[in-house]
Amino acid sequence: MIVLHYTGMQDGESALQRLCDPRAEVSAHYLVEEDGAVLQCVPEARRAWHAGTSFWKGETDINSRSIGIEIVNPGHAWGYRPFPPAQVEAVIALVADIAARHAIAPWRILAHSDVAPERKDDPGELFPWDLLAARGLVHHVPPVPVSGGRFFQEGESGQPIEALQSMLAIYGYNIRVSGVFDAQTAAVVRAFQRHFRPERVDGIADASTIATLHQLLTSLPALD
Repeated sequence: MIVLHYTGMQDGESALQRLCDPRAEVSAHYLVEEDGAVLQCVPEARRAWHAGTSFWKGETDINSRSIGIEIVNPGHAWGYRPFPPAQVEAVIALVADIAARHAIAPWRILAHSDVAPERKDDPGELFPWDLLAARGLVHHVPPVPVSGGRFFQEGESGQPIEALQSMLAIYGYNIRVSGVFDAQTAAVVRAFQRHFRPERVDGIADASTIATLHQLLTSLPALD
């Protein structure tokens, strides 16, 4: 797997110092600066501490089976902003190289928020996944535009909620299929929206969110 992060700190130097501080107990294989400079911090054959408590498709030790890329950006806490073109191009080139060498499938290149939706928001709704998709690197469909229609939100229950939770679980998210739209379900819906339907990130499963999820599932290869 490849897991993409933002640094979520005031600047790149602060992020690098933290990644190199053993007391912080956090590390990543690569750091990509805003000007496109790429620094390797951990050899790819070694385990880096970038994902934390995480889950994807039944796997819980994501650190042991993934390469982590930290992308310098202040994040939601410090003035979240668009990723500069030079940085995005560097990320695309790095992801392409890693994926080719390790034969990593597009649907195994994910956001930190995908594997830890109740804890993390990165790299966030401003990250241009569509540009990576245009290079064939990640699994992606054009998001269904936000419109009206039926929606589901926290506090509701019933068979449609169970169906939504089942679809999210099939795609890979860690979610209880209970038929109750609880706080965990809202967090997973927000994570899905940040990655796949960023026009509106609110944790409410509207028609656009559900239709985009359905299209993603139907576009997966038969043997995943």
